[in-house]
Amino acid sequence: MRRPRGDPGLRAPRPTEGAICAGPGESCRGRASAERAAGGRTKPLVQGHAAGSPSPNSMLRILLSAQASAARLSGPLLLPPVQPFCVGPSKWGDLPPGGAPHAAPGQGLQRLLEQARSPGELLRWLGQNPTKVRAHHYPVALRRLGQLLGSQPRPPPVEQATLQDLSQLIIRNCPSFDVHTIHACLHLAVLLGFPSDGPLVCALERERRSRLPPKPPPPLQPVLRGGQRLEAALSCPHFLRHPQQHLIRSLAEARPEELTPHVMVLLAQHLARHRLREPRLLEAIAHFLVVQEGQLNSKAVQKLVLPFGRLNYFPLEQQFVPCLERILAREAGVAPLATVNILMSLCQLQCLPFRALHFVFSPGFINHISGTPHALIVRRYLSLLDTAVELELPGYRGPRLPRRLQVPIFPQPLITDRARCKYSHKDIVAEGLRQLLGEERYRQDLTVPPGYCTDFLLCVSSSGAVLPVRTQDPFLPYPPRSCPQGQAASQPNTRHAAQRVVLTLRERWHFCRDGRVLLGSRALRERHLGLMGYQLLPLPFEELESQRGLPQLKSYLRRKLQALGLRWGPEGG
Repeated sequence: MRRPRGDPGLRAPRPTEGAICAGPGESCRGRASAERAAGGRTKPLVQGHAAGSPSPNSMLRILLSAQASAARLSGPLLLPPVQPFCVGPSKWGDLPPGGAPHAAPGQGLQRLLEQARSPGELLRWLGQNPTKVRAHHYPVALRRLGQLLGSQPRPPPVEQATLQDLSQLIIRNCPSFDVHTIHACLHLAVLLGFPSDGPLVCALERERRSRLPPKPPPPLQPVLRGGQRLEAALSCPHFLRHPQQHLIRSLAEARPEELTPHVMVLLAQHLARHRLREPRLLEAIAHFLVVQEGQLNSKAVQKLVLPFGRLNYFPLEQQFVPCLERILAREAGVAPLATVNILMSLCQLQCLPFRALHFVFSPGFINHISGTPHALIVRRYLSLLDTAVELELPGYRGPRLPRRLQVPIFPQPLITDRARCKYSHKDIVAEGLRQLLGEERYRQDLTVPPGYCTDFLLCVSSSGAVLPVRTQDPFLPYPPRSCPQGQAASQPNTRHAAQRVVLTLRERWHFCRDGRVLLGSRALRERHLGLMGYQLLPLPFEELESQRGLPQLKSYLRRKLQALGLRWGPEGG
């Protein structure tokens, strides 16, 4: 039997019926009930409109329920779009009981702000809905204002009263903003051209600063006096800015009882490490050593004496050397390495006590250090002391280091030279000599007896001609033949048919800082080479740094060698 055409109860509604015309907040079930009550015919929602066409209220609800596009928020300000504050339900099974998604309380106002067509309309939406305005609406309004002003080549003029009213709204409500909203409004206000000293930017900046976490109070610095202040200054990483003035002031404010051995050792190590040749500080260390002689052991004394030898400074304290002699006599057998370290510093100062030399060259001391872990370094230091005795102490008649125990003193370039090799002038000087003399007429980094490494060595005939090194013995005899002290250095041509010329580089780090005094190790090396008969030709770093390029350097080396009367090439033989 066919069903009656108008009976709604005998036919199940299709899934799409009712949902097409239902607006937000209306359920499909309610629409179907209305149809049943009307006998199956659809009535218009508002009187006066044709059946089947939605009313204006339904259209408005549909527009308000549509999701805003994220691209609509990204205007010419190049800022990330404002995220929606209420995300609609998903497509399946996430609808509220009414059958359609509910808009958040302020979501409709946000869409109205995003769709405003003029600054006046934008302000009107904010002013007419005070109960629905939330903090996140103000960045949306500012962003839309920027889009309106930048969307047209010639944007319509904005009344000043409109901008002032918008500013007052933001100023009045900004205390309720969170940190992110304040930052967004402040950034947008600056981009829109609001003056940096205007009320809007000032109010937002004031709120931003009030939200910053309070700074913790600075920790209370303990009151440091004398030695404590000196020790703290030496431990500070930013100490090298004004080291001498800071040290001198801290040392002057310290009382004698506050200067402990630990503090003075730190001071001595700092001066030696940074090549600071400050007489007042060095004299203070020497005075402390003399005053505290009875309380100091040889291990502390070796650290206190270190800067004097390294910085080539002989103190004015008259009891300095006698004090060290007494300490060596008392502590020599206790700490062998500390003993030879003290003697090394005195050797650089050309002040070797005979009594201590007798002890360290004695068979008992040598046998004692033979089985120790530091035997090699002690033998190297003893070899240098023996060379100093040979060259500088003709009146010494005590024991000496046996030849079988002697080792090369400095068989390689010094550690500082190896560490700073990339800043050295050695490579460019070697290239200049190669182009000027030829590779066969000089030797680089040659170690000569008793173990000193030379920068560049030339063999020169009695007539001044630079000879090929391979045809000559580059070494002078060691120990030197008996002659008055200093004669080998002053008149080398009278004793040997071939003269040995050593070109020695004097780099910036070979000197004490801010001075023209050679470090103790460099001065000792040059002094001993001269006493062995080698003629030295220093090449200071100031002169090397002033040469621009290899041609100028070759001219400089030519002048230096010709000043010694040297000849090379076809005319030199």
